[in-house]
Amino acid sequence: MTLRETFEKEEHERLSRFAAFSDESRGRDVPEAESDIRTIYQRDRDRIIHCKAFRRLKHKTQVFLSPYGDHYRTRLTHTLEVSQIARTIAKAVRANEDLTEAIALGHDLGHTPFGHAGERALTNVSGRIFRHSEQSARVVERLEKNGKGLNLTWEVRDGFRNHGTSSKPATLEGDIVRISDKIAYVNHDIDDGIRAGLLKEEMLPKECTDILGHTTSGRINHIILDVVEHSMDRPRVAMSEETEKAFFSLRQFMFEELYRNPAAKGEEKKAEEIISMLYSHYLGHPEELKGEYCAMLEQGEEPEVTVCDYIAGMTDNYAVMTFQDIYLPRAWRQY
Repeated sequence: MTLRETFEKEEHERLSRFAAFSDESRGRDVPEAESDIRTIYQRDRDRIIHCKAFRRLKHKTQVFLSPYGDHYRTRLTHTLEVSQIARTIAKAVRANEDLTEAIALGHDLGHTPFGHAGERALTNVSGRIFRHSEQSARVVERLEKNGKGLNLTWEVRDGFRNHGTSSKPATLEGDIVRISDKIAYVNHDIDDGIRAGLLKEEMLPKECTDILGHTTSGRINHIILDVVEHSMDRPRVAMSEETEKAFFSLRQFMFEELYRNPAAKGEEKKAEEIISMLYSHYLGHPEELKGEYCAMLEQGEEPEVTVCDYIAGMTDNYAVMTFQDIYLPRAWRQY
């Protein structure tokens, strides 16, 4: 018996009956020989960590565009916080930690530069709704490894596609990532908002903090404990009615006070203009696309889709640098 087979056997002995077992995966689009020492979901996790799109997350916006300070979250640090929260919940409710971690680490691979501003801009200029959740799946199915993709399992890709608020993942593990994403961003965005001087702890709704806690760590701990308590031996994760009401009220407060705050989002119109102008340029000059993107056009991919793929893969800095290279005289450039 290989180590992988031993791990698969142990999963059936210790995990919940609602967990996704490694040896029962719906598999990959292209069948592969199994590893002797890693389960199928461990291999997916490792492929995600080593891919180019994962490395680029460190230079993509979470909430604040190019903040002054080293301690604000980026898309990468957000991803790591989601992974930590999701693994904690998965371990407690006896879900498959490896699948949970793989989904968490890759759920935002398709995010554009400049956060949701970039997502809106690509939607506006392309005439197609651009969803980073769908793009995350596209990254691993079509774009990575010079157009070959990572050939990840169906369960991981389903978790990418369905981590949004109104979505319903097919697995318990995908559901854990979906709720962990919200737990992470609401609480770490409060922390960043306070760091930026846009929020104060005492500004948070008292009816929420009296239930959830009066510190970032206290709130995260309370919500995780609540989710675990109300999700044990169930096919889906959930919060208690009291915690859920307080949490989503706090989330609504964040939309009103931070996510739509001109002081935090005042530069986003400029970011959207950069994305729009890059899209127009490359749609008119597709020969300037690089590497696998040129190959995709030669294979018959629609130019509008390929240009969106190219721009969505840019980091914030690379998008600005490319914009300057195209539209600004050399003497005016900052990079």
